[in-house]
Amino acid sequence: MSKKDIFGDDVDSGKSFEDFEALFAESSAGGLKTRVSVGDQIRGEILSIGKEESFVSTGTPNDGMIFTKDLMDENKEVKYHVGDMIDVVVLSTKGGEIRLAKKGALNASTDSLEDAYDMELPVTGTVTEAVNGGLRVNIQGKTAFCPISQIDSRFVSDVSEYVGRKFDFLITQFDKRNIVVSRRKLLDLQKAEFEGAFMQKHEASAILEGRIMRLEKFGAFVELEQGVEGLVHLSELSWSRVHSPQEVVSVGQTVTVKLLKIEEVDGKLKISLSMKQADGDGNPWNSVPAKFPVGTVVNGKVEKKESYGLFVNIAPGITGLLPKSKWRDHVDGQQFENKKRGDDIAVQIDEIKFEDKKISLGVPGAGEDHSWRAHQPASGSGFGSLGDALKGLTIKPKK
Repeated sequence: MSKKDIFGDDVDSGKSFEDFEALFAESSAGGLKTRVSVGDQIRGEILSIGKEESFVSTGTPNDGMIFTKDLMDENKEVKYHVGDMIDVVVLSTKGGEIRLAKKGALNASTDSLEDAYDMELPVTGTVTEAVNGGLRVNIQGKTAFCPISQIDSRFVSDVSEYVGRKFDFLITQFDKRNIVVSRRKLLDLQKAEFEGAFMQKHEASAILEGRIMRLEKFGAFVELEQGVEGLVHLSELSWSRVHSPQEVVSVGQTVTVKLLKIEEVDGKLKISLSMKQADGDGNPWNSVPAKFPVGTVVNGKVEKKESYGLFVNIAPGITGLLPKSKWRDHVDGQQFENKKRGDDIAVQIDEIKFEDKKISLGVPGAGEDHSWRAHQPASGSGFGSLGDALKGLTIKPKK
């Protein structure tokens, strides 16, 4: 067979054949792969996306097939586009067809535990019993061990709640004598994937709905989407001063939150949320000047007592300070001294610093006109201005 028979009429010199030989040598040397094996991890380009099947480049002359459902998110929508790069593993190469699965995908399966270990594919197992340090798990008729620290992404004190339940695991150790599995590692991989999708969809200031998952002394954790949680700090739960999250929310409650910030801290995604800012018109300070003009007497509750005064809550989210210096010399000063947290108290608005969100309070009536004091006599006089006025009066005797 001639070179013309191989390359066609356009080949009229030996140079093209030499180029082909160079390319073949390059592929044999590793520049271009000629085959892949089960378990190979590949980063390939998505070449086409079909209704049922999609194709990904494998770095070999043959493209790999991946089920389109492997490319879908939790909303059953394809989150990739043609040209995107994706990490996949080779499931099989039977009959010349290369079957692929997205790395870490739950629907990627294999009948061989050894292949699942090599390809880092999830396997389904049932927790059979709790033992010292962890749990025994039945996977395809074989007994595996899951350390207690690897059964969940959160701290677990009571492992009995997992016994009898079925979960997906990753095999972290595999030999003839021992099979060790981790559910936590799989959850972490899924969490990273969910968080990545969340970051692409949402930006700071977005208003979202979520569910309270757990409460800590510093705030409440809210699940925004599957695998994605954010924290509402104690100070962001309400405009009013809050001492514990239980005062405002409860586990399982659906809440509306504002996305304040998304940042990565020590390799983990940190999502900061606010409940009080979710309502754009909810800041009670916006109504302070009209609702509490200077001189107004209002009823409030003692929120906190300090050596220098009383913090008094006069409306949800509005707290002012009644300095001790304003009641110390007052005729009713002792009643203010005896006040404690939760007590009712009447106060007067003395000053508002709107920009600083501060209100100075006073004792009711203390701001009234006391200009008469300026007319008191100098020290040593026994009558004062009233005595002077009486001097000019003529008293007529009774008949």
